[in-house]
Amino acid sequence: MPLTKTQCAKLERKLEKQYDSLLEQVRDALEKSENQQYVELIDRSPADSGDQATGDALADLNLAIIDRQVRELRDIEASRARIGGGGSGTCIDCGADIGFDRLLACPTATRCLVCQQQHEKTYAHEGNPTL
Repeated sequence: MPLTKTQCAKLERKLEKQYDSLLEQVRDALEKSENQQYVELIDRSPADSGDQATGDALADLNLAIIDRQVRELRDIEASRARIGGGGSGTCIDCGADIGFDRLLACPTATRCLVCQQQHEKTYAHEGNPTL
């Protein structure tokens, strides 16, 4: 059963809150990345290799967090576009309805619960480093 206008409006409000919150976090992270707290570790003379490695790791971590948040922002934008186009609530794999409760829990969901579980089982090993 397609989502009602009330359900769509509720999802849009939730997505807007998440979007605004993530945008604020990205802005804060970018501002902090320009702070001198990590730069001092990297630029200290003479540079201790441990301090330099710590500074590099902190900078990399900050960029990874920002990258994850930007991907989440894009997912939210895609979800908003699906709601606007009437495609929200339909599984991209099987075409079945995605339950409203699932969408409330995860408004950016693109798969029904069954297909998402299968997707996770199939691709669980990808992206995990192995020796």
